[in-house]
Amino acid sequence: MKETQSPTVVTKLKQTGALTAPSLFTLGNLACGFFSILASAKGNYAQAGWLILIAAVFDMFDGRVARLLGVESEFGIEMDSLADTMSFCAAPAFLMYFFVLQSKPLWGGMIACIYTCFGVLRLAKFNTMAKEGNGSKKYFSGLPVPTPAAILASFAISYQIMQGNGHNLPYLDRYLPHLYNFIWFAMLFFSLLMVSKIPYAAFKAKREKKLSVWFLLLIVCLVVLLIKFPQDVVLIVFSLYVLFGLLAVLYRAFWGIKTEK
Repeated sequence: MKETQSPTVVTKLKQTGALTAPSLFTLGNLACGFFSILASAKGNYAQAGWLILIAAVFDMFDGRVARLLGVESEFGIEMDSLADTMSFCAAPAFLMYFFVLQSKPLWGGMIACIYTCFGVLRLAKFNTMAKEGNGSKKYFSGLPVPTPAAILASFAISYQIMQGNGHNLPYLDRYLPHLYNFIWFAMLFFSLLMVSKIPYAAFKAKREKKLSVWFLLLIVCLVVLLIKFPQDVVLIVFSLYVLFGLLAVLYRAFWGIKTEK
């Protein structure tokens, strides 16, 4: 007589409907992008920026939750890309247009459109590489779209805080007006990076080495600063991510080092 096998964890989750969790995260991402656009149109730029950052948090968890539950699917991948188009391509473009670029009617709208289109191209490229099995677990090919979206969103938040006589990290307020004047250039630069083949760390591969004490102290300091100046930490950390990716390319080119897959 055969023993009755106990239901698997996935089967139990199906019975409870918990497998819809990844899609709920993706819909949260999409909703944040939609309401960010509405906030930008109303002139609530800080609110629009926060919604983009919240969308990035949702986006960070939906794929991880799907992999954890073992329910990755083509439907989820396509849905995630559509949500990213709204939150990390259209929403930051609208935010920067209403916040900065609308004062330049001749080419402001064109820059916002280019940023959106190149972001969509980046997402299509990512999906195509994933389906063909050409993707890497260690690196993204080109700058991932949430990165420039987070930079632009946090910049808008920090600038609004400065204008409201609030406080950012020391000395950051001094440079924000200068950055404001070069947002158009930053958007074009980010657009090119998104469709480039420059490898950016994906942080998906499992770490074999133990974290050093200094690295852990750095994480603690970042967490403390993140609690007090969240928008500034996001702006600086993601900007450094972009910069280090470029420096790594120059370093590998100089020493003739090939990028690991």
